[in-house]
Amino acid sequence: MTDALVPRQPDAAPAVYDAATLAVLAAIEQAAEQHLDNLIPKNTKRGYENDWNLWSEFHDWLAERTGQALPLTAVTKGTLVGFVVWLDTVKLAAPNSIDRRITGVTVTTRGLGVEVPKEATVAARKALKPLKNDEDRIARGRGAAKAATPDQLRQMAAAVPEGLTGLRDRALWLMAFFIAGRSAEVAAIRVEGIALHGEGLKVRVPGVKGKSAREVVVMYDKNPDTCPVRAWSTWKAASGITTGAAFRAIDVWGNIADRHLTAQAVREIIARNAERAGVTVRLTGHSMRAGFITASRRAGKREEKIREQSGHAEGSPVFWRYIREADKWVDAASDGIL
Repeated sequence: MTDALVPRQPDAAPAVYDAATLAVLAAIEQAAEQHLDNLIPKNTKRGYENDWNLWSEFHDWLAERTGQALPLTAVTKGTLVGFVVWLDTVKLAAPNSIDRRITGVTVTTRGLGVEVPKEATVAARKALKPLKNDEDRIARGRGAAKAATPDQLRQMAAAVPEGLTGLRDRALWLMAFFIAGRSAEVAAIRVEGIALHGEGLKVRVPGVKGKSAREVVVMYDKNPDTCPVRAWSTWKAASGITTGAAFRAIDVWGNIADRHLTAQAVREIIARNAERAGVTVRLTGHSMRAGFITASRRAGKREEKIREQSGHAEGSPVFWRYIREADKWVDAASDGIL
């Protein structure tokens, strides 16, 4: 039977609901929006708010020169490229910061119910591309975190203070290093997620900021002072914790809090311990993650095993930057040629 012999069916009439049904549907829609909004991390929301404030400032700057105030929702090819140029030449922003601002403005505009033309975002990132290859502009940012080295870990271990705080600190930054953890991941680890095995620890790294949880293994280290398994076992026994947050705040009287540390507290503990040990570069929370990837690669570990530990995606440009850095001195083109 051909389509020509089948009479066309009339379009279905839109559903008609009574007032009570419409009220329930509206409530459900609102609850869904609220739930989706709650899934966005606070730091991300704060970043988008800052991006929008800069977008507003750019519009004020633009109005002074054109004599016409444009609505903030007027995100076009011209305004978005102009925003990139303004951030670069007026605000002297680093390229990576500009990239994030483009995303923040786009997301916020869409949240206001206004669609951003694809040609606008494509043009903005085209304008940004050469800036990302300019070393002077890249230097405007903080730059990549310094990767912690095995020698620096040994230096930090030798300077750990006595008492509960010292035991916690050493267990924390060694755990951060050996799981290649983000600060937020280290802060969120639970005691129940760390299991002791004959060869080391099996650690469940919680999912944070939209990242998936992962399970990694942490082996015994030949040096007792930098062994993450011994450090964790010692801290756990001394603290008496059996459930809940693995790493917690400790007050001046030695009382251990019930709650998890914040990601910021994790970063501060790592930086403070490195400074106390006399490490000549500033180490941050990300230094442990970068350091593990670099040290593991230099030890000859396979890329897929390293990514399994760190949770990086296969095509992650950040991961491959660490790998390239680690490979610089391996079979270097200048080695032994004369």
